[in-house]
Amino acid sequence: MSQPNLLLIVEDDPGLQKQLKWSLDQYDIVIAGNRSEAIAALRRYTPDVVTLDLGLPPDPTNASEGLATLKEMLDLAPHTKIIVVTGNDDRSNAIAAIAQGAYDFYQKPIDSDVLNLIIARAFHLQALEHDFRTLQQQQTFASNIIATSPQMLAVMRMVERISPTNATVLLLGESGTGKEVLAKAIHTQSQRANMPFVAVNCAAIPENLLESELFGYEKGAFTGAVTQTKGKIEYAEGGTFFLDEIGDLPIGLQAKLLRFIQERVIERIGGRKEIPVDVRIICATHRNLQNLIDQTLFRADLYYRLSEISIEIPALREREGDILAIANALLKRYCKNNNSKEKRFAPETAQALETYGWPGNIREMENKLKRAVILSDSGLITLEDMEMVEYRDTAMPLNLKAVREAAEVAAIKRALLYSDYNISETSKLLGIARPTLYSLVDKHGLHELIRHQIDQI
Repeated sequence: MSQPNLLLIVEDDPGLQKQLKWSLDQYDIVIAGNRSEAIAALRRYTPDVVTLDLGLPPDPTNASEGLATLKEMLDLAPHTKIIVVTGNDDRSNAIAAIAQGAYDFYQKPIDSDVLNLIIARAFHLQALEHDFRTLQQQQTFASNIIATSPQMLAVMRMVERISPTNATVLLLGESGTGKEVLAKAIHTQSQRANMPFVAVNCAAIPENLLESELFGYEKGAFTGAVTQTKGKIEYAEGGTFFLDEIGDLPIGLQAKLLRFIQERVIERIGGRKEIPVDVRIICATHRNLQNLIDQTLFRADLYYRLSEISIEIPALREREGDILAIANALLKRYCKNNNSKEKRFAPETAQALETYGWPGNIREMENKLKRAVILSDSGLITLEDMEMVEYRDTAMPLNLKAVREAAEVAAIKRALLYSDYNISETSKLLGIARPTLYSLVDKHGLHELIRHQIDQI
């Protein structure tokens, strides 16, 4: 665990070592004179902030050793804020260091007041980001659902309210938005949590097999039925039965499913006995059921039975602020699963993640990240690793008004998270008056974030 006030100074000049140690005496200072000492100190002390002279031995006139040290440090501790220190004529190497992941740079000769300000800002930002990561973890709902966007917070509030009931739920949303994950979240927060959760994908099973899969069959009901076999509905007794892609259910089976939902009894194929089954039903589809009803491909009476409560799950591209949070959580998980060292996104990759449309939603992100973790040979996930090279030049918006508004939204959301949605504390963090904050909330439509906090009180 890092020490909150510890500063690692990587500098080979003894005179500058003394000057920096004297001028930065408010911090607990650790000095390293070369790359090996710097890495050893990083491993031992895990400092939050490092100042790194790019001109290190064995060739202090060249930045190669310093840049190699920077890369190794970020591979080992990607959240560390590293401030590179360069000579007056070394601006190109400083920019290269920033592109590689350095937090900031400072050019010699040393002005202790300016350097103090940069270091203090780095410590402050590190503390904010640490608390922000902690808050993001606290906003991870059941079944590892990450939700910080107003759109998804509204969905999760609905899930929390309906979970304890027995209402039949219809989940609507594009493929890959996590409908089954939400169904499991409803189940795990219900009174049926200790009972089975049984899922059937109506689009994945051939029509001639789907009826026996759902309802089971008696011995001798058809050729090959050599034993009595329960259907998936019976196996869900006492728990939750999840019908995925209900829009693909054959019209001939819809009447039988409707009877089960109305009467809560089933008959196995070839059987005469009615078997009562106590299950909660959750369905999901990416298709427009109203259009299917108009085309007589879906029964209206079944639709009304299934949609006691309907939840529209937003597409990933519509979940403002969630994309990077989800990507970072998945990246951490896949690094752990693959026994890989911790990785992080290169700045241009992070920008591209947020501007990409994600037509395959979270499922597409999962596939891209699994590939990137396996193929990346450094601590940075690049656009090449993500197969998103074509987004290199389009990641950063050129409209200054859009950039300013995006920055305002990001700052407000971060301050709200950091202050636990306390309005007074948020306005102080942002350096603005409360009326100004309310005005910005109105301007950017952030009422859901404020309302989320009120609902939790």
